[in-house]
Amino acid sequence: MIDVMAIVGPTASGKTALSLELAKRHNGEVINGDSMQVYRGLSIGTAKIEAHEMDGVVHHLLDIKDPEEPFSVAEYQQLVRENISEIKSRGKFPIIVGGSGLYVQAVLFDYRFSEQQADEELRGKLAEELKQRGPLAMHQKLLALDPEADIHPNNTRRVLRAIEINMGGQAKEERTKALSPMYNELIVGLDIPRPVLYERINDRVDAMLQKGLLDEVKGLYDRGIREAQSVQAIGYKEILAYFDGKLALDEAVSKIKQNSRKYAKRQFTYFKNKLPIFWIDALAADEKKLAEIEAMMQENERGRRIELIARQITE
Repeated sequence: MIDVMAIVGPTASGKTALSLELAKRHNGEVINGDSMQVYRGLSIGTAKIEAHEMDGVVHHLLDIKDPEEPFSVAEYQQLVRENISEIKSRGKFPIIVGGSGLYVQAVLFDYRFSEQQADEELRGKLAEELKQRGPLAMHQKLLALDPEADIHPNNTRRVLRAIEINMGGQAKEERTKALSPMYNELIVGLDIPRPVLYERINDRVDAMLQKGLLDEVKGLYDRGIREAQSVQAIGYKEILAYFDGKLALDEAVSKIKQNSRKYAKRQFTYFKNKLPIFWIDALAADEKKLAEIEAMMQENERGRRIELIARQITE
């Protein structure tokens, strides 16, 4: 049997609605696969599912961190693997849902992380490396650690901080590159034409503003949360710049839409280059999408049985 399923795809591609239907059909529970939805108080800007929208489906790893706290790939890996074991022990089916490709990959495959270095030692090494190699090289180092990072190369302070968060006992460059599966997994990706996706993104940003994104970010701003990892997320950093007087509101909104579109493009690139995904049409009717996934699940099970029989014969 399939141990775990992942539903991935770019922002605004329809992952949440599909995951709910799958969970109801397969006695499943959803595990958050978005690196920013772990934060309390970051709900509108991360498009976090609301309690009344869950339709009775249990969700895990939402609102587990305060906005001031760091969160790493390594911590996510540990928490999700614990969730998977616990969910399966109750006879339920775990479904990871989100757009953070590196996080999903680290859970489902044999990614390993080295032990923690002292923060001050690491910070000093990174500062020295910046002097020797320059901002562009350090930005490339960050993207190697986290392809989804969205920080300008010239913002060296934030680039170094992001590298530190990912390397400081969390996600170091010694991560194994082999895609050795940890589970009998099925990864389903939602493919969608770029023009349609970009229109959805623009509409979603407008909807977020109507729901109260400004008030949500203002609450974080008034708490003095400026440099934390959480508020570097798209939708938060731009509004913070507006509150700081660095951007007009219309400029901030335009940047949110632009950065969201760029992020979606990077998500597609990562998914298609890094993960063994079964792609389905995000615009297809719900029943068609579900039927395709059911067929994939059956084929996956058939393939595993053939593999097991072949191994038994050779033994």
